Amino acid sequence: MSASTPGHLRGVSGSSLDAVLSAVDASSDAGDELGTQLFGVVATLDSSPALRRVLTDPSTEDEAKRDLATSVFGKAVSASTLEVVRTAVGSRWSAGRDLTDGLETAGVVAILKGAADAGEVEALEDELFSVAGLVTSNADLRSALSDTTVPGAGKADLVGSILDGKAKTATVAIVRQAAHARSASFERTLQRFADLVAARRGRLLAEVRTASELGQTEHDRLAAALTARYGREVHLNVVLDPSVIGGLAVSISDDVIDGTMSSRLEAARRQLAG
Repeated sequence: MSASTPGHLRGVSGSSLDAVLSAVDASSDAGDELGTQLFGVVATLDSSPALRRVLTDPSTEDEAKRDLATSVFGKAVSASTLEVVRTAVGSRWSAGRDLTDGLETAGVVAILKGAADAGEVEALEDELFSVAGLVTSNADLRSALSDTTVPGAGKADLVGSILDGKAKTATVAIVRQAAHARSASFERTLQRFADLVAARRGRLLAEVRTASELGQTEHDRLAAALTARYGREVHLNVVLDPSVIGGLAVSISDDVIDGTMSSRLEAARRQLAG
């Protein structure tokens, strides 16, 4: 299991997620359509707890659950999407929520697979990072996306209208799903999706904050040092941040390496304050 998948999907749910992702990998037409249709299935199951309970009830025969899924979704989705859904409901999950979280992850992976087939994964990674930076730097947009009174569909439409014609369809689809913020904030969800994209490529994403541009030699040296430390290729996303006084602040998932002068000054101030 990758660290970028939902952290609670361990044990039996983790094994089921592996089976679902294998079904996505085996699909001959994985891409935006498969991914967005899986997101639609997730929305339906989120809005119907009773249906989700039946589809994850361990006392119900697996074939009966697959047949129910076919009757509910068969006319609304493609054959490839239905096959992934049937794999999911025929698997065991520790909790009903794990089924929908697993299908959401499968949707992201399906879109990533399509981007990989089109040779657009690098662009997808870069655009997801750019969107995260846009939201962080725009207080009004950040506030709108964190407003719990606004439905997820409305937030998805908001980010969709901003990105329309400015980003690849794969990027828009993933960002729209992140806007639903099903189990975490938009920013944390988008980061998890970006980490998933990187993990499927066998590498990690590092956000590097610095007050000035890194030269190519500095960039390569830092990437090599982080790769050696984590044992996997590390891709650097560099953010220019005037508040960083000397040094660098590096974040990889939940791991933060703060070597800035400002952090050392703050630590010294706290020490002097007793």
